[in-house]
Amino acid sequence: MKLGRREFLAMPFFLQAPLATDARIEELRLDFEDFLYRAPYKFGGREVDRVTVMNVHCRIHTKAGKSASGFASMPLGNVWSFPAPDIPYATTLAAMKMLAQKIAQTTREFPDFAHPVEANRALEPAYFGLASEVTAEMRLPTRVPKLCTLVTASPIDAAFHDAFGRLHGRNSFAMCGPEFLRYDLSRYLNSEFRGESLERYIQQKATPRIQMYHSVGASDALSAAELKKPLHDGLPETLEDWIPYSGVTAIKIKLNGADLGWDVDRVAAIDQVTMASQAKRGVTEWIYSLDFNERCPNVQYLLDFEHQLKGKAPAAFDKVQYIEQPTARDLAANLKNTMFEAAKLRPVVIDESLTGLDTLILAREMGYTGVALKACKGQSQSLLMAAAAQKYKMFRCVQDLTCPGAALVHSAGIASHIPGVTGLEANAREYVPAANKGWEKRFPGIFDVRNGYLDTSTLDGVGLCTSQDA
Repeated sequence: MKLGRREFLAMPFFLQAPLATDARIEELRLDFEDFLYRAPYKFGGREVDRVTVMNVHCRIHTKAGKSASGFASMPLGNVWSFPAPDIPYATTLAAMKMLAQKIAQTTREFPDFAHPVEANRALEPAYFGLASEVTAEMRLPTRVPKLCTLVTASPIDAAFHDAFGRLHGRNSFAMCGPEFLRYDLSRYLNSEFRGESLERYIQQKATPRIQMYHSVGASDALSAAELKKPLHDGLPETLEDWIPYSGVTAIKIKLNGADLGWDVDRVAAIDQVTMASQAKRGVTEWIYSLDFNERCPNVQYLLDFEHQLKGKAPAAFDKVQYIEQPTARDLAANLKNTMFEAAKLRPVVIDESLTGLDTLILAREMGYTGVALKACKGQSQSLLMAAAAQKYKMFRCVQDLTCPGAALVHSAGIASHIPGVTGLEANAREYVPAANKGWEKRFPGIFDVRNGYLDTSTLDGVGLCTSQDA
């Protein structure tokens, strides 16, 4: 979808008079890497055993001719972002790759100088139009979802942010004030934010450490007795072994959402294994998060689950920090699934549903009390949704997409610069450590966790700290 200067001039977010700091993309290049998982990861009723990572290299320049390069990457999580049982994995992946090339071309053609947030907000409507093009050209029975479009565009947006920080010798999270982003938040959100700068909601300095959430997939072995096909690859293969290995004190539990008894028993079993492992370490404090991946048929299922878990394993229930996306992502089509009662027991956060301010506000009106921020939805959107979540006093967490390498560094950057975020899921080390190769040496405290916390003290460098030559 080629957009000329006249079409960009018609865009509501067009920047008429750029700042001297604003930049334009002069070069944008994509490449893809494929990795097999060391073990399958089951969530949302499906097992994932492979990933394609999209890498983005970009170069930008100011009107005065100053230039810099940036880099970012993101797994193309098609199983999660484009769930379509009637469409093969290879087809949804091909759709994302086609869309990525179209988005890259349209972004290259953006004719004006801007802050990355400005450019992203101007281009996003065009990205959704490109998704419709891909749907038509590939004759897909299901249109490319909005969430899938955000995931596909996210590393392009992130690479621009990284390059922009490197251009000015600043950390990307420290470039959200009027010096670099002249407009207030009402331009990007709504009138409630009039007069407020984005920098008000972003920490200038990274939190030095963030508690790491260890993931337990729905088919993961909890103990040696459950391990059917040992890998013997030098890494732990069960929950009881991962806990002492990584010093785990936060566990994300993937649940079924279609079998109430199984879900309750699974959490209780995980709690039993965890208690035994932590007792050996002399650890008495740890937490859980529960993720249904939108599989609960209705809110009553969730209420029944909460009450049954509280009755069967009260100690486990007491350790639940929050519950993530229990019911279908299309909130507008399921307005009866309000979370008011469920959220009285534990915070209930949206993940798959969160694709913009409209869905955040709708979720809040439906009783959701928190949001899951993700690098895979874009750096620009993550910053804006973090601001909105704080304004509306919502619980905030940062989630993974089995992010390896630069994508995990990016995620850790978000978690450590958003006030109120205390934990970050980081599961690539469990399922696809091969994709982290080389990054462990640069950020050992992020990729080889041994004390239960990600070391984010080094994430105040220039850009997003994702460039390979940083």
